[in-house]
Amino acid sequence: MGEDTIAAVATPLGEGGIGIIRLSGPQALAIADEMFRRKDGQNLLAQPTYTLRYGKVVDPKTGRQLDEAIVLVMRAPHSYTAEDVVEIQCHGGVVVIREVLNLALELGARLAEPGEFTKRAFLNGRLDLAQAEAVLDLIQAQTRQGLEVAVDQLEGSLSRRIGQIRERLYDLAVRIEASIDFPEDDLPDVELAWVERGLRDAVAHTEELLATADEGKILREGLKTVITGKPNVGKSSLLNTLLNENRALVTDIPGTTRDTIEEVVNLRGVALRLIDTAGIRESSDLVERLGVERSLQLLQEADLVLHVLDRSEGLSPEDFQILELTRDMRRIVLVNKTDLPPAWDLAELGELDAPLLEMSLLKEPGRVVTALSETILGLLGERVHSSAGSRALVTRARHKQALQQAKKGLEEALNTLLAGLPLDLVAVDLYHALEALGEITGETVRENVLDRIFAEFCIGK
Repeated sequence: MGEDTIAAVATPLGEGGIGIIRLSGPQALAIADEMFRRKDGQNLLAQPTYTLRYGKVVDPKTGRQLDEAIVLVMRAPHSYTAEDVVEIQCHGGVVVIREVLNLALELGARLAEPGEFTKRAFLNGRLDLAQAEAVLDLIQAQTRQGLEVAVDQLEGSLSRRIGQIRERLYDLAVRIEASIDFPEDDLPDVELAWVERGLRDAVAHTEELLATADEGKILREGLKTVITGKPNVGKSSLLNTLLNENRALVTDIPGTTRDTIEEVVNLRGVALRLIDTAGIRESSDLVERLGVERSLQLLQEADLVLHVLDRSEGLSPEDFQILELTRDMRRIVLVNKTDLPPAWDLAELGELDAPLLEMSLLKEPGRVVTALSETILGLLGERVHSSAGSRALVTRARHKQALQQAKKGLEEALNTLLAGLPLDLVAVDLYHALEALGEITGETVRENVLDRIFAEFCIGK
């Protein structure tokens, strides 16, 4: 990728049993050899690939020992970055890790940028772009199903599907271009019916992948679940019950929650990103009004809304306002405080077109969790619950957008063909689709896109 050698701490910051400083690049072995003294006295430059040796990290200028360590050598191209890679495994103290890293930098390495190791793996052909993104998903996975999806992506499930579609389109494009550019060579005529079948088949495969985008997003990012309702109906109590801890402050005073509280809970392999919002009501308090505005904004972004009502207090305009705002959204209506005398009848809610659960968070928290879990999984459907590891999934907005562009190009190519227009115009639309598909795996990706993707990574990965 470049002539420079990069270095970074590859383990989390803070105290730990072990800390790893990773070097990658043409001078990785030479720099490590300067700062590491093997116990057997041998030269590190002669150390075979995939071997570890015990010794001491020593400042070559002063002879001062920094730590005992084990060094792992991985020679190009058989490493994560496809470059020479050395990992120095020392004790996991904050100071010692910093000292060892600073010594590597003084000897000629430079500090790696976020995601630069993985970026080098991509640019050196070790991973395609979809696989590189899967590395980040693997690190950030919050559930077993999310982990399985990331592993499957890292193994190339999506890349293979994209590759199959592109191969068919390249075949179409080559045959079309050849018939246009070399008419004198007596090549077989391109059958329009064959081109049409190929285009329709590619559209169908693209649509199949697009159909997985919602479930893929849920498995990778989790289900953004907003708990909403007017003040003091039990929103914070619901959050605490689902988390099985007192995360949110619960009082009898309306308006206690002024800002949003966000936590993640694992629901049978699906991560619920629970967000407890400020109670929605008219208020003269500036801070509470800002909290309400934030709540309304989050409602528009939610994947699932848990709308909590108080059975012991009469329905208010705010209750019906939230019901109307969430009418076309995936939602569950929870009627709380059923242990108290009811102040209204369920029929007053009208046609909800949403699951309704009657509950008492105070008296039956366990039953509430069970019933709500079953209801949420029922709304998601079996496909999301069983998708991980079974097929290629579209998990990122970038992939979805590229597939939509590819589908548009394919449909335009098909319309051009059916309209009886020249085949060279069909080829133009075909190449647009190919370029869009190539953005997923990185074959046609732009530099600014790469910068955005790898900026999400931590330094050291």
